[in-house]
Amino acid sequence: MLYRVAEANSYLVIAGAGIEKLRIRKKSWVYPFHRCMTISITPFDFTMSLQAMTKEKLRFSLPAVFTIDPKDNDESLTSYASLLTGHSDGSPQKGVVGAGGNHVQDIVKGIIEGETRSIVSRMTMEELFNDRQMFKTEVIRNVQDELDQFGLKIYNANVKELQDTEDSKYFSYFGKKAHEGASNQAKVDIADARMRGEIGEAEKQGQQKQSVAQTHARTAVAETERKKEKASAEASLKKREIEIARELNLEQIEAQRAAESRDTELQKNVEQKRADMELERLRATTVTQAKISRESAQQKADADLYIQTKSADGEKYNQQAEAEATSYRTAKDADADYYKLTKAAEASLIAKEKEAQANFIFREREAEATYITKKKEAAGIMEMSKAYGALADVLGGPQGLMQYLMLQNKQYEKLANANAKAINGLQPKINVWNTGAQDGAGADPTAPVRNLFQCLPPLLSTIQDQTGMAPPSWLAQMPQQTESQAPDSQVAKRQQLSNGINGHK
Repeated sequence: MLYRVAEANSYLVIAGAGIEKLRIRKKSWVYPFHRCMTISITPFDFTMSLQAMTKEKLRFSLPAVFTIDPKDNDESLTSYASLLTGHSDGSPQKGVVGAGGNHVQDIVKGIIEGETRSIVSRMTMEELFNDRQMFKTEVIRNVQDELDQFGLKIYNANVKELQDTEDSKYFSYFGKKAHEGASNQAKVDIADARMRGEIGEAEKQGQQKQSVAQTHARTAVAETERKKEKASAEASLKKREIEIARELNLEQIEAQRAAESRDTELQKNVEQKRADMELERLRATTVTQAKISRESAQQKADADLYIQTKSADGEKYNQQAEAEATSYRTAKDADADYYKLTKAAEASLIAKEKEAQANFIFREREAEATYITKKKEAAGIMEMSKAYGALADVLGGPQGLMQYLMLQNKQYEKLANANAKAINGLQPKINVWNTGAQDGAGADPTAPVRNLFQCLPPLLSTIQDQTGMAPPSWLAQMPQQTESQAPDSQVAKRQQLSNGINGHK
C-alpha cells in the first residue's frame, strides 16, 4: 500500500477492486489490488499542413497549429483516461501519460482534417480571405464538438497564411495583382501627401505668426497687472508697519507704569513687615524671662515628686518584672516549641510540594520528549513513504520495490537459512502406494470400489507410524483380509514398496 501524490499538472487515475469505473484524484492511497497511473494535463502543440479544396474547386494548403489538452474536470478526465491512455495496440503505458502521444495526435489530426475540409468545401476563396476569424471560429467549434467525447479541449488554433499547392498558382498570381495595385496606389498617395504637405506648411506658418502676436499682447497686459498689484501690496505693507510700531510704543509705556506701581507696593509691604518684626522681638524678650522663672520653680517641685514616685515604682516594677520574666520565659519556650514544630511541618509540606512539582515537571518533559520523538518518527516515515513511492515508480511498481527491499535487507538469505534450520535434523518417513488400475482392469465395474478399499491399509499404517495411534479393533484385521483376498501380484508389489520405500531411516 502506497500513498501517491500527483504533480501540479497531473492527476492520478486509479482502477481496481471497489472502484466502479475509474477514480480521478490529486492524492490517494494505492492498495495492492489497485492499479494506478499518472496522466498529465499540460497543453501540447502540434503542427499540420492540410490540403483542402474550396467551393470553386481551387486547391490550397492550410498550415495550422493547434494547442490541445484534457479538460480539467472529473467527467472529461475519466473519458480521456478511459479512451486515450495507453498505446494504440492496447498495451498499458508506463510513467506519466501525456496528451501528446502519437496515437492521440493521430486521432485529433483526423478529426481536424475532416471538419476543416467539410467547412472549406462550403466556402469560396474570397470568403476565406475576408472572414478569416469566422472560419477559425467555425473550425474550433466543430472540432471541439467532436473532441468532447474524448475529454479534450482546444485552447488555441492558429491558422497561418494560405499557400499554393504544387499544381496551383492562385495565391502567387493574386499576390502579384495586389502588389501592382498597391504600387500604383502608393504613387497616388505620395503625390497627394506632397500636396497636402505644402498647403499645411503655409497654414502652419500663418498660424505661428498669429500666435506670436497674440502672445506678445497678452504678455504686456499681464506685466501691467503685475506692476499694479505690486504697488498696492507695498502700500498695504507700509501701513501695517506703522500700526505695529504704534502698538509697540503703547505697550512699552503701559509696562513701565505697571512696574513702577508694583515697586511702590513692594516697598510698603517691606516697611510694614519690619515694624511687626520689632514688636514681636520686644514682646518675646519680656514674656520669655517670666516664663523661665515659673518653669524653673515648677521643674524643681516636679523633680522631688518624681524621685519619690520613682522609688516606689522601682520596687513594684522589680516584683512585676520577675513575675513577668518567669511568665515570659515559659511563653517563649512554648512559642519556640510551637515554632519549631510549625517550621518542621512547613518544611515537610514544602519538600513534598517540591517533590510533586519535580515529578510533574519530569513527567511533563518526558511526555514532551515522547511527543517530539513520535512526531519526528512520523515525519521520517512520511519522507520514507515518499522516497519509497518514487522508488516504486522507478522499479515498475510495488512488486519491484518489495523485491528490491528484500534483496537490500538480505531477506532471501534469511529465509533460506530459516528454512534450512527448520528442516535440519529431520528424519522424514515417506510412504508411497499405488491403487491405480491394473493390467486388464479397465473394464472391471468394481475397480473404483476395489481401489478405495486398497488405499485403507496403507493409510491406517501411515497414521499409526506417524502419530502412534492404532486403528479401532474392528478395523485391525481389515488389512490382513484385504491382503489375503488381493491378487498375488498386488501383495508382492505392496510388500516391495514397503521394504524399499516406506520408513526411510
